[in-house]
Amino acid sequence: MPETLTLIFLITCALTFGGRLLLAGRQIRHVRAHRSAVPAEFAERIALASHQKAADYTIARTRTGMLNTAIEASVLLAFTLGGGLAWLHGFWSARLDGLSYGVAMIFSLTFISGLIDLPLSLYRQFVIEARYGFNRMSLGLFFADLAKQTLLGVAIGTPVILAVLWLMGAMGERWWLWVWLFWSTFNLLLMFIYPTWIAPLFNKFAPLEDGEMKTRIEALLSRCGFRSSGLFVMDGSKRSSHGNAYFTGFGDNKRIVFFDTLLSRLQPGEVEAVLAHELGHFRRRHIVKRMVVMFASSLAFLWLLGQLIDAPGFYTGLGVPEGNTALALILFFLVVPVFTFPLSPLMSHFSRRHEFEADAYAAEHAAAGDLVHALVTLYDDNASTLTPDPLHSLFYDSHPPAAQRIARLQLQETPA
Repeated sequence: MPETLTLIFLITCALTFGGRLLLAGRQIRHVRAHRSAVPAEFAERIALASHQKAADYTIARTRTGMLNTAIEASVLLAFTLGGGLAWLHGFWSARLDGLSYGVAMIFSLTFISGLIDLPLSLYRQFVIEARYGFNRMSLGLFFADLAKQTLLGVAIGTPVILAVLWLMGAMGERWWLWVWLFWSTFNLLLMFIYPTWIAPLFNKFAPLEDGEMKTRIEALLSRCGFRSSGLFVMDGSKRSSHGNAYFTGFGDNKRIVFFDTLLSRLQPGEVEAVLAHELGHFRRRHIVKRMVVMFASSLAFLWLLGQLIDAPGFYTGLGVPEGNTALALILFFLVVPVFTFPLSPLMSHFSRRHEFEADAYAAEHAAAGDLVHALVTLYDDNASTLTPDPLHSLFYDSHPPAAQRIARLQLQETPA
C-alpha cells in the first residue's frame, strides 16, 4: 500500500497542480486576446480604458495565482514526501505528548504555512491592489489585522483542536461521528456569534441612516418577509475600494451589511436590487443547501479518515514513518484538496445556478433594470473581466459570466 499510495499521490498532484497552471494560462491568453475591444453588449456602458484595466488586473492576479499554485505544490510535497511533517513529529514528540503534542503540531504547521504565504499576501495587497487603485490599507493595518487573526485563531482554535483530538482518542471506532457532531455544532454557533462578537474586531458597523435608501430597504424586507436584527454600514473603504453587500448571522441574529464603498457608488433603487438578490439566496434556501452540502461532505471525509487512521501505509505512503491522531488529521486535510479538485466544476455549477435563481428573485421584488445597472457599475468599479476563459470559468467562477447574467436579467425587465 505505501508505494501505491505514494505513486497515486504524486500522479494526482501532477494532474491537479498542472491542471491549475494550464487553466491559469488559458485565462491569461483569453483575457489578453479580448483586451482590445469591449464586448458589444457592454460597449455603451463601459469605457475601453476600464475594460483594459479589468483585463490587466485579471492577468496580474492570475499570474500571482500561478506562483501561489507552484508554492502550494512545493510546500505540500515538502511537508509530506519531503519529510517536513516527519521532522516536526520528531521535534515535538521528544518534548510533548498527548493533546499538547497534537496542538503543537497543528499550530506549527499553521504558523509555517502562514509565514510562507506572507510575502505573496503583501505583494497582492500592496503591489497589485495598489497598482490598480484598490488598496486603501496601510502596512500597520495589515499587520494589526494579522495579529488579531492570529490571536483569534489561537483563542478559538486551541479548545476546538483539543476537543477534536480528545474525541478522536476517546470515542472508539465511531469517533468520526462524534467529531462531526461537535464540528457541526461549533460551525452553527460560530455563525450565530460572528456578527456580534467577531466581525466588529476588524470593522466598524454603523446603523444605516434614515432616508430614502433605508425606507426602500425596509419596504423590500417587509415584501419579502425577511426579519433582521438591523441594517448596518461597514467601513470597508479603510481596506479596499471594492464594494459589496451581504447578510450574516443565524436565526434572529441576522444582520444586513452594506460596504460604505457600495453605498457611495449606487443609487437607492440599485442598492435595493442588490439586496433583493442577497435576499433571494435566503428565500431560495441556498444558505441551507450549502450548509447541508458542507455538513454532508465533512461527515463523508471524517468517515473516510476513520477508515484510514489505523492503516500504517496511510502514513508511510505520505512520508511519515509512524501515525497518531494528530498526524492523521493533518495528513488527511493536507492531501484532500488535491484529490477533490476535479469536483470544482460541479460545485461552481451549483453556485452559478444559485446566482441565477437569486437574480430571478430580485427581478420579482425589485426592478431588474436597477440590478443590471448595479451589476455593470460593480463590474466596472471592481475591474471584473467581462471576457473570462470558458474552461477557467467552469472550474473557478462562483458567479455566472457577466454577459450571461445581464442577458437573463434583461429578459425579465418589465417593459415601460
